[in-house]
Amino acid sequence: MSVEDYTLGGLFLSAFISSTLFPGGSEVVLGVLVAQRTHDPWVLLGVATAGNTLGGMSSWLLGLLMSWRFPVARLTKPRQQQAVESLQCWGSPLLFFSWIPVIGDPLCVAAGWLHVNGMLAFLFIGVGKALRYAVIVAMV
Repeated sequence: MSVEDYTLGGLFLSAFISSTLFPGGSEVVLGVLVAQRTHDPWVLLGVATAGNTLGGMSSWLLGLLMSWRFPVARLTKPRQQQAVESLQCWGSPLLFFSWIPVIGDPLCVAAGWLHVNGMLAFLFIGVGKALRYAVIVAMV
């Protein structure tokens, strides 16, 4: 393995962790790597998007697993029911906004918990995250 492989692996890992409930700094890592000009920006964009999308899908899977133990029917508070109804109303396209800090990760968990279609979740999570990273690449 070369140093470049480790660099791309680090970017992938940073992007993956950043898309879970743990904090991460994948935007900074991506920006630094783009600025160094040692890798093709398209490769960096692809690696960051793949890591971040898979991280979002891991949160979706966590929500799906949680739904078996804690069914939606147990939510009785009006505010909880309103949140569920909003997500059910907008469905998978709402996952386009999973890139937004603070709300994006819980949004992916909630989508899995509410059994949002996995393929559509993957599509909308991926497109949203790719566009966010594309803006970062374009700015550097």
